[in-house]
Amino acid sequence: MPTYPLEPFDLDFFDTAPITHKFSVNLPVSPERAWGELTRQNTLDWCRLIKAITFTSPAPYGVGTTRSAELAPGYARLSERFFVWDEEPDTGRYRHAFYVEQANVPSLRKFGELSKIEPSGGGCRFTWSFAIELAGPMGKASKFALPVIKKAFSTLETDTVKYFATLR
Repeated sequence: MPTYPLEPFDLDFFDTAPITHKFSVNLPVSPERAWGELTRQNTLDWCRLIKAITFTSPAPYGVGTTRSAELAPGYARLSERFFVWDEEPDTGRYRHAFYVEQANVPSLRKFGELSKIEPSGGGCRFTWSFAIELAGPMGKASKFALPVIKKAFSTLETDTVKYFATLR
């Protein structure tokens, strides 16, 4: 399958993208445990929409780390590059963000995710943000794609809450 280059961006895009989605949930695990789950090989295996996530850079991970993603049922493949990677174990605050460098989906111009973890009560608060700009004719139809995209992202929230509830 051919791949298509996507455009890189900075943190501002998570606020200005034509399509954004964000959710925050309280998780019943420590910030360190949540971060460990998000930064392990094959992370997000609890999400129905994700078939495989593989870090393609060696540990330790940080800015410049690369990862490949295969979305279920296996048609979409993405190459990701992290441009933010903050770890503050002393405060329990963690954050990373990536943009997709290449995808086998021609309708994407920009796509990325921002994940934040911070202490909250006896566990942590996890905030997951998504930013998308569609390309070509799809870009002009973004408002029509929005309900489908938001529905897909809602499964990520449901699956994440269910998974972390099993880690108590």
